[in-house]
Amino acid sequence: MEKKHLNPKVDFFFNKTDKWQEEFEFLRFVVLDCGLKEELKWGKPCYTHEGNNIVLIHGFKEYCAFFFHKGALLKDPKGILIQQTENVQSARQIRFTHVQKIQEMESTLKDYIRQAIEVERAGLKVDLKKTREYNVPEEFQMKLDESPTLKKAFEALTPGRQRGYLLHFSQPKQSKTRASRVEKCIGRIFEGKGLNDR
Repeated sequence: MEKKHLNPKVDFFFNKTDKWQEEFEFLRFVVLDCGLKEELKWGKPCYTHEGNNIVLIHGFKEYCAFFFHKGALLKDPKGILIQQTENVQSARQIRFTHVQKIQEMESTLKDYIRQAIEVERAGLKVDLKKTREYNVPEEFQMKLDESPTLKKAFEALTPGRQRGYLLHFSQPKQSKTRASRVEKCIGRIFEGKGLNDR
């Protein structure tokens, strides 16, 4: 790997003592060999083509992964792309637990990266589910019906923030827990903040 392709701002990610250090290093080698630009986004190494996010390297307790931002648009002849949760619409992962597996898959991984670059070059977009298609939990709907100002504040949020709240409110099985979540978030909604905004 040529030094000129390495971004020193990203080095800390690869230098930290981590369970996936060897795997991360090889993933870095694979992706830089495809001519992408290395950047730091969300505290992770992100690889871009002409300013568009292509793939990110990240790790979890059980595995490390390539995270393709528009993975839903990629052809997956090997059946290796994973949708992290049912609510993830666009991104897909390829997961690894051993550096040997990454080495064995190197040419396949490069094929997927090249395909992701072509998706960006073609200007393709993932057809995202609209906010109105999400379920509004009864507990939140009651609050919206009771308070026109809350409804107005919620509708003023970006679609992504709205979806974040709807998913957060819908997750618990018990009505009491759903109602508690709604109550805790009302102030943030009035402030125009999303669930994870500071």
